[in-house]
Amino acid sequence: MKAALRFARAVLHLLHGYWIIKTKFANISQTERADYVQQWSAQLLAILGLQTRVIGVPMANGMIVANHISWLDNVAIHAAHFCRFIAKSDIKTWPLIGYLTDQAGMLFIERTSRRDAHRMVEVVATRLQAGDCVAVFPEGTTGEGRELLPFHANMIQSAIHANARVQPVAIRYIDTASGEQSFAPSFIGDDTLLQSVWRTLRAKPMTAVLVFGEPELAVGRDRRTWASDLRTRIHTMLS
Repeated sequence: MKAALRFARAVLHLLHGYWIIKTKFANISQTERADYVQQWSAQLLAILGLQTRVIGVPMANGMIVANHISWLDNVAIHAAHFCRFIAKSDIKTWPLIGYLTDQAGMLFIERTSRRDAHRMVEVVATRLQAGDCVAVFPEGTTGEGRELLPFHANMIQSAIHANARVQPVAIRYIDTASGEQSFAPSFIGDDTLLQSVWRTLRAKPMTAVLVFGEPELAVGRDRRTWASDLRTRIHTMLS
């Protein structure tokens, strides 16, 4: 019963987000839009039964590089600090969610196209030079959270092109009462989005823990070396 109620409230919250975009976004600044997205994301987490614990200080602009566990990662990072995310183009076609993410500033990439990957490197570099915060999940897909997958280095090249700082971020979900890691939000393998959402709704109260590390510059490193170093840092932050 509680899970069904949370689901209904979450759907209403998605519709409220649609209403905000349709009635307000055309007449407000990007800063005000970012504030709406951050507040809306924090409210969605609360509806889903999650608290947020932020350790460290999110930087105002640059590239955020984080491990990837769940569809909730985007919401959790948004609740801490607004950024533009890179996501597979399929998401843009999802009913309602595709529209919301597009209007919130998502950058969409055709993952199977090498040409589009090159295009996105330039797009992200331009956004970084303009002072945006762009979030990247270099694992390229979600993992269950027990260990990190290899990091792809393509998007790291954008930070090198823009001479931008990169901030490593470690994400994990814990049972609020026990402090033990929770795998309820995981979205891997044969999971459908609905299955992952329903498992999250049925779980005991959780806390999304986000650890923001110290931002760093490339300092002569190529993209592969830097990606490997960032993976090591995030692995240490998760330990």
